[in-house]
Amino acid sequence: MSDLLENPKSGRVRAVAALAKKDVRADTGLFLLEGPQAVREAIEYRPELLRELYVTPTAAARYGLDDAPVDTWFVSEQVLETMADTVTPQGVVAVCQQFPTSVKDVFPDAGPAGQEARRGSGTDGSLPGLVAILEQVRDPGNAGTIIRAADAAGADAVVLTGRSVDPYNPKVVRSTTGSLFHVPVSVGVTLADTVARAKALGYTVLAADVSGDDLPDVRADGMLDGPTAWVFGNEARGLTSEDLALVDRAVKVPIYGRAESMNLATAASVCLYESAFAQRVAASSTGH
Repeated sequence: MSDLLENPKSGRVRAVAALAKKDVRADTGLFLLEGPQAVREAIEYRPELLRELYVTPTAAARYGLDDAPVDTWFVSEQVLETMADTVTPQGVVAVCQQFPTSVKDVFPDAGPAGQEARRGSGTDGSLPGLVAILEQVRDPGNAGTIIRAADAAGADAVVLTGRSVDPYNPKVVRSTTGSLFHVPVSVGVTLADTVARAKALGYTVLAADVSGDDLPDVRADGMLDGPTAWVFGNEARGLTSEDLALVDRAVKVPIYGRAESMNLATAASVCLYESAFAQRVAASSTGH
């Protein structure tokens, strides 16, 4: 543990704070991690990614971070506030190495080797694959919440196309609440290439869209039982006709009450969990 950092204008403090900017993250390959829960998840699941930890003495004692396995600095409240992206930080900020997954690892090239890599890719080693694909999802809160929901539903990966928000945006990272360290996230690819890769491996590709068929009907047809990739589009515009032409079927979450619409992240959570339920029922009925 270092001496207390108290100068909010120091070069080290400015460098950490600058990670809130996308161009700085791109140049350095680093990102900002805030809050005790997210830091604990990083320590438990991906400690090799942690580069530096900054914590107030009070937060270090409260959250048990005195002996974290990373270069750790005590900082003043003012310094912590300067580094953090949030208005009311919780006394803990870390610098992490970015770790995007290649889309080729999510959807290996077609052929015997690729089929074998896909087979049994579910989180328990036996269920079919489940992947969320985000196309032009721009809201950081939505993207982070979908990553968290995908993790909770047991999905194998999340793919963010090049026109979606940066998953290392501080707001995205906070919204994942540590799930960023649990589920592989691929970035910078096109929707067309991602869908083609999924289909080549036998995935059913579904698009969440208000023009589609009701989700319960699609599940009743058995389309959620096998390996499935869900495509979720822009919050305001949804998916284009060209996007929808790429997928096997468009699906909507029916609204039974009086709500005008459903938040994207909420709809995505419902779709992912419906797939998770269907895959588990199908697996149990076949004895797998």
